[in-house]
Amino acid sequence: MPALDFYAHVAVCAEVLGVGLGADPEAWEAALGATCLDVPGRGLLRRDYGLVEINFSPDQPGLQGRMSCFGFGVKIQRLLYDQSPNTVPPPLSRKYGQFAPGVPFKELQAAILALGHTIELDRHNTSSDMDCYRVSASAARIHVVADPDPYGSGDPDPDGHHRGDVWSIDVW
Repeated sequence: MPALDFYAHVAVCAEVLGVGLGADPEAWEAALGATCLDVPGRGLLRRDYGLVEINFSPDQPGLQGRMSCFGFGVKIQRLLYDQSPNTVPPPLSRKYGQFAPGVPFKELQAAILALGHTIELDRHNTSSDMDCYRVSASAARIHVVADPDPYGSGDPDPDGHHRGDVWSIDVW
C-alpha cells in the first residue's frame, strides 16, 4: 500500500516530499503545488491542501516578511468526507498512487516498526474518544479513533469512522 508508505514516512521523518518544519511557504508550494487555500489570521498563515495542512508564523514576531512552518498535519479523516481529486495534492498522487479513505492504526504501526522506530501512547494528549501516539525520534503524533460514538448515541458513525482508524498525523 504505497499511501501507507507515505504515512509512515511522515510519522518517522516529519516531512512531506522533502519539506517540513522550518520550511517557508514557497518550499511547500514547490513540493505540493499552487492549488491550496490560504487562511491568514493574527499574523499567522494556515495553508490547506486538503490532505495536508500547514501552519506558518513570521520568523521575526511582529515583523512582516519571511514565514516558516511551525507545524503541519496529514488529515486522513478528510478522505472520508471528500473523495474529489483535489483532496490529495497531485504530487502525492503521482508518487504514492491512490489514497484510501481510511488507515487502520495497526497497519501504520507495523510500517513504522519496520522502519526501526517505536510507538508509545502519549497519555497527556489522549482523550476518551481519541488516542495519541508518539513516534520515537520524531516530532510526529498519530491520532487514532478510540471511540467512534463519543456521545453515546448508539448509532454507527455516519461518516464511517471506526475504532482503530488513524485520524491524523501531526508534526509540531
